[in-house]
Amino acid sequence: MKKILDVACGGKMFYFDKNDKRVFFMDKRKLKTKLCDGRSFEISPDLVADFTNIPFPDNFFKMVVFDPPHLLGKESSTGYQQIKYGSLYGDWKEMLRKGFAECFRVLKKEGFLIFKWNETDVKVSEILKLTNEKPIFGHKSGKQNKTHWLCFMKE
Repeated sequence: MKKILDVACGGKMFYFDKNDKRVFFMDKRKLKTKLCDGRSFEISPDLVADFTNIPFPDNFFKMVVFDPPHLLGKESSTGYQQIKYGSLYGDWKEMLRKGFAECFRVLKKEGFLIFKWNETDVKVSEILKLTNEKPIFGHKSGKQNKTHWLCFMKE
């Protein structure tokens, strides 16, 4: 049994091993394409499913990774960034609220949620209002310090 769930794995870009046997990769998209710069890009999850309705029982994983889309757009956005990262559309606040709730639901007690957010369109302070859970610590990264990595622990 895999002990880690990534609920929005996308292209698995921050993984050292894109086929890590400890991680169950999930995404609502499955895609194989060429990007505008000619590079191949693939989203190949173990399971195609939406993070607002995770098909696993309560208290199942020791760690959950939640790196949802962070760009405001439309469901059918086709730009380079949207292809790689997806986009937020419709009632995206409710989508992320449900995503947080589902991530914590499938997380075991004293398990860890690793959350990644980029502030290109929405500040992380606004995103944290979508969950009652509080992060333990975090770190900013990227050229402009807009990417936030946060660690939560389920009580």
